[in-house]
Amino acid sequence: MSGFSPGHAVEKTYDIVTFRVDGGAYGIHILNIQEINKLLDLTPAPGAPPYVRGILNLRGQIVTIIDLGLKLGLSDPIHLNMQTRNIIVRSGGESIGLLVERIGDVVRVASDEVDAPPANMNGLHGKFFDGVVKTVDELIGILNVEKILE
Repeated sequence: MSGFSPGHAVEKTYDIVTFRVDGGAYGIHILNIQEINKLLDLTPAPGAPPYVRGILNLRGQIVTIIDLGLKLGLSDPIHLNMQTRNIIVRSGGESIGLLVERIGDVVRVASDEVDAPPANMNGLHGKFFDGVVKTVDELIGILNVEKILE
């Protein structure tokens, strides 16, 4: 569920949670987020793809943690530090954590401010994005959670 329709006539506003990965600004529609936490006591997942950093026990629920930088092909593995966070999202009936370098602000955008993603955004395939929004300071890529988790 993206919530964004670039070029759609209905004017609505949406909140996106912004975050940083490899120096870039990205965002996820707030309705896709179950919670944000800093639990970093990960158990390795042998045989998993390289972008799977491990699993964690979240109040009795096992959550797979995906290094978003590695998944997007952006960077070396995210260095775990005091600013590192997991953005927990729901997909296919399970919770998945997206490991990011740090959380930014919640930004309200109008649907008519969201542009279609370029075919190649910062070396990434546009398929991972619902769109981009320009702020005064930067361009924020709005991620499509379902496509990231495919």
